[in-house]
Amino acid sequence: MNRLELTGLTVRPAQVWGGIRLVPLVREAPVEGLRLHQEVYRGFGVSVVDVGPRSHYTSYIPHGLVADWSRSRAEPDRAGARSAAYGTQLADGSPVPPRTVTLPRHRHHRMAKRQPGDRLRFLPLHLALEGYLALHFGGPSVAWEEWSRQALREGLSPRAEDAYMGWSVRGLDDALRVFEIHPGQCGVMVYAADALAAAFVLPHADDYRLLHASLVQDLYGELVHQYALYGGPVPEFGARIRDSGQLRTLAGLRAAARAQEREWGEAHDALFARELLDASYAFDRVHRMGPFTLWRFLPPFVRNRGGQHIGETITDHKGQVAYLKTFRLSDAQVRRGYLLHALADADWQLAAAAAALGTTTDELVRRIRAAGFEALLKARV
Repeated sequence: MNRLELTGLTVRPAQVWGGIRLVPLVREAPVEGLRLHQEVYRGFGVSVVDVGPRSHYTSYIPHGLVADWSRSRAEPDRAGARSAAYGTQLADGSPVPPRTVTLPRHRHHRMAKRQPGDRLRFLPLHLALEGYLALHFGGPSVAWEEWSRQALREGLSPRAEDAYMGWSVRGLDDALRVFEIHPGQCGVMVYAADALAAAFVLPHADDYRLLHASLVQDLYGELVHQYALYGGPVPEFGARIRDSGQLRTLAGLRAAARAQEREWGEAHDALFARELLDASYAFDRVHRMGPFTLWRFLPPFVRNRGGQHIGETITDHKGQVAYLKTFRLSDAQVRRGYLLHALADADWQLAAAAAALGTTTDELVRRIRAAGFEALLKARV
């Protein structure tokens, strides 16, 4: 598995609000056997996640997701039978919507943690971001003379990256509020100035309806924020049906309209979403959940390739994507990933890494400092 396959998801015509383009993703049938619901954390501020011995991840974490693959909730309703969702509260005037659990802010134990029953709590998007921050986190594996004692003792600790909340992405809040959710919609692709900002997919339309607004609480890269702030309005989708004299019935008009929708879907996959769907990824299995598997993935960190994304996904035994959330890296973040890969491949030997990159050792040192890794080097270097 090295690619993302959005099998079973159909693209609907884009919805445009200023510089934001939303592309709805619709399923003909939900993914059976899996549901996701939200676990909201009270308060706004920094949350801490213990990710390993003496290691922790710190960020703004407004909510988690709970994947439920238990039979009682996973099976489709039959004969009018209904089952209550885990965490549902039945009370008049309750501010908490159904299928949402509100918990006090606390220190999280692990990015993904098994819960009672067939349930797994994980922290959406932060699971992927922590995987990027942990890239070659241990630092030099050999005590080459160029590296500082801190690099050999602590590696890349601490490691930090900047991101923007969805509230600060111009137009995103309004776009999510204004446009209606399609029947059967299970996902959306978000574009800023027609650059792919994020992809979000869920297994069931009911799950998406409740989590649609949570996109403004997600984190977005610097490039997305700049495109939304400085980019102009993008063109709206417009279907143009030429009257060749053969459109004499409503059925013929309906067929022509559907043909336009198919053309838009093909154009979207070939042009707009190509950077996400055509790329190869390194997948890291996080947890197996019955017939489903939770993964996080990293791009190849190829320079001058365009947008590159990290993310997490849940797939079934056939590889079908049931859940997906992505984060677009900035050019600087891609360069840092590329540089770390080159150093690790050369076993952190500067001369060998410089030769592999086709540059000089002095230039490589300059790039290490420009990437923010100057603390790894000895002062004399």
